[in-house]
Amino acid sequence: MKKLCLIFISFLAVHSVSRAQNPFNKKEVLAQMELANKYFMDKWPDTGKTIVTNRERPSNIWTRGVYYEGLMALHEIYPKQAYYDYAYSWSEFHGWGFRNGNANRNADDYCAAQTYIDLYNIEPDAKKLKNTRQCINMLLNTPQLDDWSWIDAIQMGMPVFAKLGVLDKDNRYFEKMYEMYMYSRNQHGDHGLFNPKDGLWWRDADFDPPYKEPNGEDCYWSRGNGWVIAALAKVLTIIPENAPHRAQYVSDLKAMAKALVPIQRPDGFWNVSLHDPTNFGGKEASGTALFVYGITYGINSGILDKKTYLPVVEKAWKALTTESLQKNGFLGFLQSTGKEPKDGQPLSVDKIPDFEDYGLGCFLLAGSEIYKMK
Repeated sequence: MKKLCLIFISFLAVHSVSRAQNPFNKKEVLAQMELANKYFMDKWPDTGKTIVTNRERPSNIWTRGVYYEGLMALHEIYPKQAYYDYAYSWSEFHGWGFRNGNANRNADDYCAAQTYIDLYNIEPDAKKLKNTRQCINMLLNTPQLDDWSWIDAIQMGMPVFAKLGVLDKDNRYFEKMYEMYMYSRNQHGDHGLFNPKDGLWWRDADFDPPYKEPNGEDCYWSRGNGWVIAALAKVLTIIPENAPHRAQYVSDLKAMAKALVPIQRPDGFWNVSLHDPTNFGGKEASGTALFVYGITYGINSGILDKKTYLPVVEKAWKALTTESLQKNGFLGFLQSTGKEPKDGQPLSVDKIPDFEDYGLGCFLLAGSEIYKMK
């Protein structure tokens, strides 16, 4: 009897350690990602079909670029041929190019290059990067640093430079990326868009102080800050350990993660206004998904303390997969496009945002990093 008790206690101890080390069921995480992605691919079988909201737009705009960024993250952990074919079809339809051509300083437009480079890395073909090289080399060889005047652009643009720097083994891309990032961080607006005191970012110069939220706090928009922490995580996954300025990105990711912990909602989501829960407070999935992605990368890479940050991620992922993700794969509580808390309101579990693609991209990025957790 004593021997049986010892065996049972040993089993419980091993089981507890196993659960502590593996907080997520990988099969379940993958199934959740596949469900959400299937909903979208079934709804949009034609990858070249234009997007019609308040007006008609081509399907290589930033919203779709973010989706394909997430799809390629899913393909990385589960290389299903249908995912590759879907991304390739989209890229081929658009001639591996950008909405407004190659003389283009708008990061929203060249966000698509993230996917073009990923597809090139799988199967190199010079045609895939012809437009990307022309556009980014123009940015590389002209003196302007102020292109990323809104923080969303940091996520759209930085990974493109990082990927090309690695592909070409050329530090010039890393240096230009750093200079543009630091200009946004420290010089746009009155004193830069990053507030080191709060560890968060103003969306653009319109929200610099003295602009205040109704409760008197600074305006820190959830998805905008999500774009930044996602960009930092993505760039850190791409660049080598000895890449110049890596320490800056690590430091900023840690500062943002620390700032996000105390303002997470009890239900696991983050509000659209991070410092004023009374200003359109409520569940919001896109910012939450981006925070999950950035923080989980921090845990997986050893940048962030797992004991401190894992409960934050667990709570947020549970919220995303039990409240945002619906049985048919639709994602609820997604704020529509915009730049501040009031845009796209009110939110609900069944309200369809003006674009369904970028929110899914954020969800897939989050899920892919959750899946990688040891």
